[in-house]
Amino acid sequence: MKNLKLLNKKYLLVILFYLFFEVAAQSQEPIDIWNIEEKKTNENFDVIENKKEKNIIQNSIYKMQSQKDGDPNIKEDKTLFSNTVKIVGLYDPAENGLDINMWSNSNGDQILNIFKRINKMDLSKDASEILDILLLTNAHYPEVNISKNQFLELKSNWLIKNSNLQLIENYLLKNQIINDHPNLARLLVDDYLSRSELKKACKIFSEIKDPIEDDYLSKFNIYCLINDNKKEEAQLLLDLKKELGFINKFYEKKINFLIGYSNKPDTEISENTILDFHLSHRTNPQFKFEPKDSTSKLIWKYLSTSNLLDNIKDIELTDIDKIKSIEKATHEKNYDEKDLFDLYKRFQFNINQLLNIKESTKVLSATESRALIYQGILITTEIENKLLLISALKNSFKNEGIANAFDVQLRIFLKEIGKEEVPSNFTSFYNNYIDKDKTELTNIKINNKILHQSKLINYFKGDGSLKNITKDLNDSLKKIKKNKKYLFSKKDIILVETFKSDGIQVSDKFKNLYEIKESEIPSDIQIFINSGDMAAAMLRIVEVIGQDEIKDIDEDTLYFIISTLNQLNVDPLRNKILLKVLPLKV
Repeated sequence: MKNLKLLNKKYLLVILFYLFFEVAAQSQEPIDIWNIEEKKTNENFDVIENKKEKNIIQNSIYKMQSQKDGDPNIKEDKTLFSNTVKIVGLYDPAENGLDINMWSNSNGDQILNIFKRINKMDLSKDASEILDILLLTNAHYPEVNISKNQFLELKSNWLIKNSNLQLIENYLLKNQIINDHPNLARLLVDDYLSRSELKKACKIFSEIKDPIEDDYLSKFNIYCLINDNKKEEAQLLLDLKKELGFINKFYEKKINFLIGYSNKPDTEISENTILDFHLSHRTNPQFKFEPKDSTSKLIWKYLSTSNLLDNIKDIELTDIDKIKSIEKATHEKNYDEKDLFDLYKRFQFNINQLLNIKESTKVLSATESRALIYQGILITTEIENKLLLISALKNSFKNEGIANAFDVQLRIFLKEIGKEEVPSNFTSFYNNYIDKDKTELTNIKINNKILHQSKLINYFKGDGSLKNITKDLNDSLKKIKKNKKYLFSKKDIILVETFKSDGIQVSDKFKNLYEIKESEIPSDIQIFINSGDMAAAMLRIVEVIGQDEIKDIDEDTLYFIISTLNQLNVDPLRNKILLKVLPLKV
């Protein structure tokens, strides 16, 4: 190794220790736009067994550890460690009324099948929040027909799909499980780097206590050490990787330049990973890169946040391929919509084309058609024609798979049109997009004329004693019984049955106010409940909610969801749901 002379005694001892044990290891049909209807690689180094001496040397690029098979103390330590790693998460089970053993009665085959169905859905915010809680609550792993790695993969796949990066970071660092979830860690550091937030990416490595086993993450860590001016430590780790079979000439050239072994900038550009691309930029003072339609989202984002994208004013209108790549980048929010539409304004069309837009688009490219339609929207004053053009432009973007490129500007156009001005054939289109950014109503208004909107709902916020609630509930039911015009709704039933589930006594004289259909809970969920399989029952609740927000679910479905939570005694989570669906919101 060319830099061993630079190493201090501490590092020499590490190398000698390494050499003493002689560790070895081995080293990716067109749609009418005028129709207004919305049509690992974990690089795990092998375990080396020396049967004669009964030693196991478990190696990574940073850590060599010798253990003797026959030592009972080591076996005891292994047992303690095994019991510890089964409980990882972010939430205390009691926070949401869950249980540390909620997966213990789960059958892996059933869990995998439910997840397979859930993964095909675009879960609503409410369903996603429940699944986050379920997966990130401190609990033992399921053990029947599912391995630990399979279960961890389920967690990783969901967190990657949901892409709540702050949640991922908290989960990984709090539990120090980078090596169990290398794909999660890579998603995290790659996202930070794509935003040109190198310090945040490297800060993650400074908070990792265990040796890093994943090849990509270890390369990132070495680079961070160099960036932090810890060059000797970085070189030591790189040399150890090379001794264990690591070969990556591109990476080594970049690192050698950054350490100072080479004064000649390396101009080779790699798009294999965002780290490679960043190193290409970092080591080339004259760096220039022309993104293509095939360029990854991460690199587009990096170019945008690093101010490396071309200025719209400098783009040639004849370069349609370039403009198409900008449209895609705008869809991915790496170009501002205003920049794209300013580019559309530069196109030159004759008066005949602007007066006959629908016919003219038949002989133009998709990009030119969008530019023509956009200009038509700007000069059209008649409301119905303007809405026709707006819907045609949205359809054009959607047909190309870049609908988000016309999102902000779409709502700006629609807000310029009063709701009373919208023709009936465009009402659905108008309402669908004008309300897209509507804020959620969150303030609760008490309405004592309706049972499920009365002051009784304060119970679910933790207000009031059981004694007071019991009196208030029975008093309310007494008034309702006297009021012959009052219709007992399904939500009223949900309220009363929830109180009864919590042990609040309801007088027998009110039992004829409503009827309950016991068969409303799906049979498989009831079986999960009866067998004590809390996790599977909760997963089925997530599946039932699916793409819908809780407030939009029909009352029959809501009834069996709450009934399920009542039987499982998941009261805190149940109360959060009830406060979303029962009260009157303003």
